Amino acid sequence: MYKGKKVVVVLPAYNAALTLERTYQEIPFDLVDDIILCDDASRDNTVELARAIGIRHVLVHEHNKGYGGNQKTLYRKALELGADIVVMLHPDYQYTPKLIPAMVNIIGEELYPVVLASRILGKGALIGGMPLYKYIANRVLTFLQNWIINYKLSEYHTGYRAFSRQVLEAINFEENSDDFVFDNEMLSQIIFAGFHIAEVTCPTKYFEEASSINLRRSIIYGLGVLRVSLGHRLQKWGLAKSRLYAEAKRKD
Repeated sequence: MYKGKKVVVVLPAYNAALTLERTYQEIPFDLVDDIILCDDASRDNTVELARAIGIRHVLVHEHNKGYGGNQKTLYRKALELGADIVVMLHPDYQYTPKLIPAMVNIIGEELYPVVLASRILGKGALIGGMPLYKYIANRVLTFLQNWIINYKLSEYHTGYRAFSRQVLEAINFEENSDDFVFDNEMLSQIIFAGFHIAEVTCPTKYFEEASSINLRRSIIYGLGVLRVSLGHRLQKWGLAKSRLYAEAKRKD
């Protein structure tokens, strides 16, 4: 716990057996109350390994639901367990769990309700091995998103994020895509709802076992990001009405 607030780490897993244990060992267990892993129909032994290393809550999708679909399952379970602060961490060891205390502190002290671990602040991305074409695409997309949405972030594409319970209960994340653009739709919803976002510098690692989408999926993702940004602006102008920006339905 952090000052009476329950901290839950959620791990969206897909074929993560080679990196899961390294990620798990760096989680600060003196701060984190619960860990939830959701396996999205992996073809390796991710589920068996997760249980063997002691993860209490292991959820399994019998059929692949996609990256966004995986997160939906995780956030529902985290809220069900009474989480006050939820940290979403990829189990592919691309992001270090050692930043969890800093991210939790920012939310726990009520400085910001959302924290992103940015690979772009500083020079961590290229030093960590991010391919140059991915770095350039990240910078171009982020520039366009900041301009269209009228916000300012160093990047919208990090997979390392922390949220307060209030944020997850306020936004309608169930309406989002089940694919990779889910992350951008979440940020669009958060900004639209008026929540402020903090960023912390994050070193990153690119290596053979770390997950990464191919060029074709990257292009589809990039087009989806632009669609989300334009939809956000049209919603602000009152020229469109999307269920993404409807208030989330709370359970009694």
